[in-house]
Amino acid sequence: MPEPSPTPKRRGRLLRFGAACVVLSAVAGYVVVQYVTGGAGKPGCRVVSSQGDGTTYEFTPEQAVNAATITAVGTNRGMPERAVTIALATALQESALRNLDHGDRDSLGLFQQRPSQGWGTAQEVTDPAYAANIFYEHLAKVPDYTELPLTVAAQRVQRSGYPEAYAKHEPDATLLAAALTGTSAATLTCEGRPETATATGPDAVRAALLRDFGGDGAQAAGAESGTEADSATDAQKTAASAGEAGVPAAETSGRTVTLPVGDDTAAGRGVAERGWQLAHWAVANASALHIERVTYAGREWVAGNTDSEWRAARAGGTEAAGAPGSAVGAGTSAVRIVTAQ
Repeated sequence: MPEPSPTPKRRGRLLRFGAACVVLSAVAGYVVVQYVTGGAGKPGCRVVSSQGDGTTYEFTPEQAVNAATITAVGTNRGMPERAVTIALATALQESALRNLDHGDRDSLGLFQQRPSQGWGTAQEVTDPAYAANIFYEHLAKVPDYTELPLTVAAQRVQRSGYPEAYAKHEPDATLLAAALTGTSAATLTCEGRPETATATGPDAVRAALLRDFGGDGAQAAGAESGTEADSATDAQKTAASAGEAGVPAAETSGRTVTLPVGDDTAAGRGVAERGWQLAHWAVANASALHIERVTYAGREWVAGNTDSEWRAARAGGTEAAGAPGSAVGAGTSAVRIVTAQ
């Protein structure tokens, strides 16, 4: 005999249960998207593995700017790439690479540092450069931290209630660190769609360079505008007198900012790695600073290119093309950044 049809009451319960499941699934999906993208809209940036294994990580322009700052502060302190990976994984777990103005108890900023626990004032720990610097300061005091599992090294600094949580971010942090330190070339790209209410032009680029590369303990260089003929010399003199350590010298001509690239002796890296760090830094900041084009080592990124490929530079350039994923290439003497205005 056929099964009796459900009673109206039972049908109502089934419908409510089904509707609840749909709502929960939607909420769960939303939470996952917000967690992965940092809660700041659709991912507009992407980093790919230089190993050709198809590994990728997608993230937002907001996350890209913060990741670039964390990396710049670390390399200027002479910290190894492993330290940058640990810092990025920690910030991914603590804030999803967002500069939060809230948290557990009085936790704030990228690393959810607590003013009441001696990390600094609320204003300081919500300054990404300061927050990264003090994180590295504590990490450097952990014996043999480069040999420890990432989750152990991060926990020695953070004292988190969930120490194992850092481990799941290690693959993404490793990709980001390789690109943003410059050891993995031509692997990071962003859409570069301009954000609103942000500073623009060469002056904004120089200010951002000072913000990220102006930390203590690195080689002195400059960040000053001037004519193409004499700006590098003037910038270096200005930096030497002002103590602006680590800031790349910037030559400005119209909408183009040219960053001469030399050995990064603070971090023990060569010209090409330093160049790719600056090039990827510019791409990471493209939306915030309205950057239209970045050229380095015979390859260029153009705003609107979302396929994570740096293309061969336009004909007529003086640089020879370098292979993606390699930190070696001809024409590595300068990074050129073209702004929208």
